[in-house]
Amino acid sequence: MTLNSQPSTPNSAKRKICVVLVDRANYGRLKPVMKAIAAHPKLQLQVLAAGTMVLERFDQPVNVVRKDGFTVDGEIYIELEGSTPATMAKSVGFGVVEFASEFQRLKPDVVLLIGDRYEALSASIAAAYMNLCVVHIQGGEVSGSIDESARHAMTKFAQFHFPSTRRSAEYITRMGERPDTILGVGCPSSDIARELDRSLSPEILNSRGSGCTINVRKPFLLVIFHPTTTEFGGERAQMEELIAALEEVKEQTVLLWPNIDAGSDHVSKAIRAFRERSRPAWLRTLINLPPEEYLKVLANAACAVGNSSSFVRDAGYFGTPIVLVGRRQEGRETDIHVARVKPTKAEIARSIRQQLSYGRYEPSTLYGDGFVSTRIADALATIAPYIQKRLNFVYEIDGRQAVTMSSGTMVSTPAAF
Repeated sequence: MTLNSQPSTPNSAKRKICVVLVDRANYGRLKPVMKAIAAHPKLQLQVLAAGTMVLERFDQPVNVVRKDGFTVDGEIYIELEGSTPATMAKSVGFGVVEFASEFQRLKPDVVLLIGDRYEALSASIAAAYMNLCVVHIQGGEVSGSIDESARHAMTKFAQFHFPSTRRSAEYITRMGERPDTILGVGCPSSDIARELDRSLSPEILNSRGSGCTINVRKPFLLVIFHPTTTEFGGERAQMEELIAALEEVKEQTVLLWPNIDAGSDHVSKAIRAFRERSRPAWLRTLINLPPEEYLKVLANAACAVGNSSSFVRDAGYFGTPIVLVGRRQEGRETDIHVARVKPTKAEIARSIRQQLSYGRYEPSTLYGDGFVSTRIADALATIAPYIQKRLNFVYEIDGRQAVTMSSGTMVSTPAAF
């Protein structure tokens, strides 16, 4: 029996929650929520895998989902090859078409999305136009890249929200969302972090990928650098600066390949060119890690370097020192474990040395207390799904509309407006 099926209650009596997975980080944060949904007596879990979850070049993380005991109800192929702004835009279009077909087949009661990926944006568009209720996790955050716009668009397509922080919740209400549609605060990845056995076996790193053998008993760096789509064309030079800093520091390093965003091929080419030219004896590259194993690596790293959002949210729970490079996470809430630097060799190398010298920080619960997923599942079972959305500061008064302005004054307009 898979985790999706529970024999106690007939599936016809349960609310169907369709969880959309679009990349490895997506699944890492939604896995505890999926477990909580599958265990809930009033909910039925449906799973759709899309984006890089199903691609062989990213090690097909969908297979990890099945290995973890979940039934995958559908696989969607939407990624157009090329990793350019144009191919990203076209992939969103393919996603709308394919998600619409799957939603029509599965007939979910609620579509559950997380984050700011363009693939998830396409799912939110399809669901909204099919009059499906959307619940969005991690809305209201601020960052760089096109993710900033995609995240806020998903908030406006969603009927209910589960932001990660109190500031994010405030920003959602300031975007015109009703306060009562905010179901709670916290990132579900904190649940995995709380329960995690942080012991790190050498096999987790050395049985996959290529490069040097990592001695997990000695300090090592974790590096992830994704392209910033709004700076398309400059990502290779930025990656080369990061590599030059790593070569200067020469700590043993675990590097995960970038995501599929526009510019990722240029980042990958910079890594390959350096690896072939210099044959570094301190570098190991990996394609993918399952959620718990990735968090073990993050928890044990002496310092993490790059621009992954996991360095902002998940690393804080472990107190792992972070060097946050460039503008991809610009505006994100961070705790004291994060040092922001420009993508230059000198700044990156200096900050790495400073963070290594400082050591570990006190754990942070800025992005969750480790008890988030059950709260999300309980909320999914009790919400009253609805379709029509309106700006919360628009009210019906005596047959006329009144708009509450930021100054607190009221401006009346015809109800037919």
